[in-house]
Amino acid sequence: MRGILIYIRKILKKSFDNIRNEQLKNNLLQAIPFWIGSIITGFFAVMYAKIFAWGENLLHFILNWNDWMIFIIAPIGFVLSWWLVKEFAPNAKGSGIPQVMAAVELANPKEHRKIPNLLSLKIIIFKIISSVVLVIGGGAVGREGPTIQIAGSIFRKVNEYLPEWWPKISKKNMIMTGAAAGLAAAFNTPLGGIVFAVEELSKTHINYFKTALFTAVIIAGLTAQTLAGSYLYLGYPKTGDVSLMVMFPIILVAGISGILASQLSVSMLKINRWKKNKLKTNKANVIFLVACALIIACISFFISQEILGSGKEIMERILFTENKHEAWYVPLLRMLGSALSFTSGGAGGIFAPALTAGASIGSVISGVIHLSPNETNVVILAGMVAFLTGITRAPFTSAIIVLEMTDRHSLIFHLMLAGMISSIASILVSRHSLYDVLKHTFLTELRSEDKP
Repeated sequence: MRGILIYIRKILKKSFDNIRNEQLKNNLLQAIPFWIGSIITGFFAVMYAKIFAWGENLLHFILNWNDWMIFIIAPIGFVLSWWLVKEFAPNAKGSGIPQVMAAVELANPKEHRKIPNLLSLKIIIFKIISSVVLVIGGGAVGREGPTIQIAGSIFRKVNEYLPEWWPKISKKNMIMTGAAAGLAAAFNTPLGGIVFAVEELSKTHINYFKTALFTAVIIAGLTAQTLAGSYLYLGYPKTGDVSLMVMFPIILVAGISGILASQLSVSMLKINRWKKNKLKTNKANVIFLVACALIIACISFFISQEILGSGKEIMERILFTENKHEAWYVPLLRMLGSALSFTSGGAGGIFAPALTAGASIGSVISGVIHLSPNETNVVILAGMVAFLTGITRAPFTSAIIVLEMTDRHSLIFHLMLAGMISSIASILVSRHSLYDVLKHTFLTELRSEDKP
């Protein structure tokens, strides 16, 4: 394998040496790694989405056969997902976005050797396996955050494989561009990927890597569309003929969603701290995981199966059918499911579960105040933006993602209003986002390894 790589590098060098225009040659050499990373990212995003969907379908198939099976598959799924991460790739746990944010901060001459702990081929493999196992076990997790860590790992690896004669490319720019390409491919939201890189990841002036960023997002998105077809993540909900008065329920839903999302973040961080301080042995962790799994299993069996999985089917049902109004307890169940799943120690994201929680809050409140179906759809979308903003503290990213996944460009001001209100309301509970706190946790752990 090594011999083949050396041979390919020699051919490439000879080919590029034949280019007489030095500026063209340099531009090509700078661009090609981003193109390669984007194509691979698009492929992995689609394959991962298919595997993840297979896992959710398998869960539903088992429960349709015998819903008592949740009491067996949930403990097995939670424990196995945790064990895979613990034994083989500890930094593959959770969403993956905090790991990418930490890797961006470590992309400096003194600390760049720590980045492989957060972004690697091993991370890719066990991120996928652990998250799929967890969702088969009924975990309320998504694939979007993990896709971002997978994409960051791909771009880092592409950069690592460049030969010595290749022009040096900023590790930070590669990782940030990879993350943006990953989000774009996961949701089919190219603008969302760009805004995410700028709002969440970038402390560098965007002029330094804007061309690479835009190109990578486009290529990753086109690759994903080529493999999966042109699609919207959710579809085209009906939102026409809605008056400006809908702004008042939007403000109400956004405020409630922002507070609840921020409180969910605080609760998950408290659970993580409690686990770290109290659960010192594998036996203690297994007991905790089995207890969490059985709580979810009991809720699924006795109350509602809507606590399980990413929740995408909930969003699709309330947006595209006449059954638009959830029971009052569904948002609470979705939050509880996310809290227990996200803190399990296995891999799995919170993007999709956050969107589902926000959608269900909008659905409940719309039913209470008797909004029309189209107004209900608008408020549901606003709830999605607001809850995701409360988790990420990235209102523009949240608004653009929901806008692109539904193609409702006429609602841009409604959705940005929801994001802004949620951003303000969430600060009342906690000043820092879930991702920021988790990022600092990863950085502290990695940096402490260097201390005597």
